[in-house]
Amino acid sequence: MKKKNKKPFDFWIFASVILLLSIGTIMVFSSSYYFSVKTVGNSFYLLIPQLKYMILSIIVLIVTMNFDYRKWGKLSPLILMVCIGLLILVLIPGVGVVRNGARRWLPVGGQPSEMAKLGLIMFLSFSLSKRKDVLQSFMKGLLPYLALIGFVAGLVVIEPHLSGALIIVITASIILFCAGAKISHFVAIAIPGILAVVGAIFFSSYRSDRVMAWIDPFKYKMDEGWQTVQSLLAIGSGGLFGRGLGQSMQKYLYIPEPYNDYIFAILAEELGYVGTLFVMLLFLVFIWRGIKVAMNAPDILGSLMATGITSLIGIQFLFNIAVVTNSIPSTGISLPFFSYGGTSLIFLMFGVGILLNISRFSNYERF
Repeated sequence: MKKKNKKPFDFWIFASVILLLSIGTIMVFSSSYYFSVKTVGNSFYLLIPQLKYMILSIIVLIVTMNFDYRKWGKLSPLILMVCIGLLILVLIPGVGVVRNGARRWLPVGGQPSEMAKLGLIMFLSFSLSKRKDVLQSFMKGLLPYLALIGFVAGLVVIEPHLSGALIIVITASIILFCAGAKISHFVAIAIPGILAVVGAIFFSSYRSDRVMAWIDPFKYKMDEGWQTVQSLLAIGSGGLFGRGLGQSMQKYLYIPEPYNDYIFAILAEELGYVGTLFVMLLFLVFIWRGIKVAMNAPDILGSLMATGITSLIGIQFLFNIAVVTNSIPSTGISLPFFSYGGTSLIFLMFGVGILLNISRFSNYERF
């Protein structure tokens, strides 16, 4: 497609992401203030790195949104091979960095699982766009893709990072379904899939403890249910308009690392129902426009890529809110554009950049 056929990028996607990123950075500062002062005596201890991540991620977004998404498709087999190599590398003792009992990080480069999410989306989209109707056959079509998805997710489970693996599987399954996989095939693999997840939970003591704490968090409020109880207290005390920005009580380390997975609880406490509703509406705007891009993409590759990227961010958003409100058992899922950290933010913005580039070739009303 010629450059002259390009259209303006989707303003609503761009605006919603920039607003989410801006509010998220403010909340990182607010939620990390006490921790930073207590730890090193510098209130900007975590804000300064997060600002650097923010600036770098915006640069990545701008570059990517001006780079033809079809070139990423051609590079996707190599990208996925690199992702798998990094996932294996992180599991090697002495190479992977262990934090809180999980081996998910490399000394340089952050979490490979964040890159793998996007790499798998690109590869599946590219491969399926080249093989029309291949998914009609289970053995020759769907099964090889399921094996690949299972292999990538399995490496993430070993870290261990079950929630990350679930996000990979769900996002990949949405791409497969949109590419033409039969519902009957999904039903056939649903039972062993569910049994595998249940087994992974109940054959691991810390995961089963989290399930028990989810059922009755106040019964386990001094151990496994601690974070959940403190999160619910933060949300409840926020009321309609919140205590006010910077006025959270739960950030005084009642919630461990309040600037990470439970940052939404601090948002609810400080900005109340009104603030959380505004943030949730921004995510819904992003999802709505992402679906619109996917439905109007110029080719199958663009449609599947847009579907995968929108699904990835939407699923992480829904999972994080569900954990913070105790709708599902507690697990380590960051809130997109909010939780502290660089790797996740940079690769999320990389994905948004691809989505915006696809929107420039899509034929639909921008407003």
